[in-house]
Amino acid sequence: MSEIDQKPYAAPPAEAPVSHTGFVARIRNYFLTGLVVTGPVAVTVYLVWSFISWVDGVVRPFVPPSYRPETYLPGPIPGTGLVIAFVVLTLLGFLTANLVGRSLVELGERLLNRMPVVRPIYNTMKQLFEALFSKTGSSFRQVGLVEFPAPGMWSLVFLSQPPSGHLAERLPAGEHVSAFMPCTPNPTTGFFFYVRRKDVITLDISVENAMTLLISAGMVQPEGEAQKKLAALANAARAAQAAKQPASAN
Repeated sequence: MSEIDQKPYAAPPAEAPVSHTGFVARIRNYFLTGLVVTGPVAVTVYLVWSFISWVDGVVRPFVPPSYRPETYLPGPIPGTGLVIAFVVLTLLGFLTANLVGRSLVELGERLLNRMPVVRPIYNTMKQLFEALFSKTGSSFRQVGLVEFPAPGMWSLVFLSQPPSGHLAERLPAGEHVSAFMPCTPNPTTGFFFYVRRKDVITLDISVENAMTLLISAGMVQPEGEAQKKLAALANAARAAQAAKQPASAN
């Protein structure tokens, strides 16, 4: 028998099974990347389109049919109502700035103030709109931190004007400021209170960045000096806690 016949038979190597894990992972990453890219754009477009459609629906009934673009075109032009509302509000503001317009506004306010049910609603809405949109208003201009709901726990607050008149006289001694603490992730609800200014740590971040931080529940962190202040505050709290431990042990 030859040497070739004496060698044992060697089976061919088995082929490695094809793994689909890498392919599925790549598809998932591509999908998530596309979702991150298109999601904010889609939500923004939807909200803007909804607002434009809402304004068009409110303004269109007040425009005579002969002046509507859809009367002469195949279909309505989106945003026409928004443009008309902008022009009308601008003209009203221009007329109100004059003596005649101011006199008419004062006459209307006197009439509304004589109505028992309408008066508080109108005055509240007027103060709210002046605070939000007037240049001299007292809308939220500053962001701060207060120690709440327990020692060592800090919450974001929006600061506005200090109390005046009877409220300032009834509060304890010291300078106070109005504070609004919004809830997460819905910042339209929260707590309003007066707090001593010395108990508030002011932050160098805008109201918009603070809103983003609240709505995202801390997933989107601010950059710059505010982040440094937050880190310094956390370090100070840890140092105070470490200093208390030896004292409690003794």
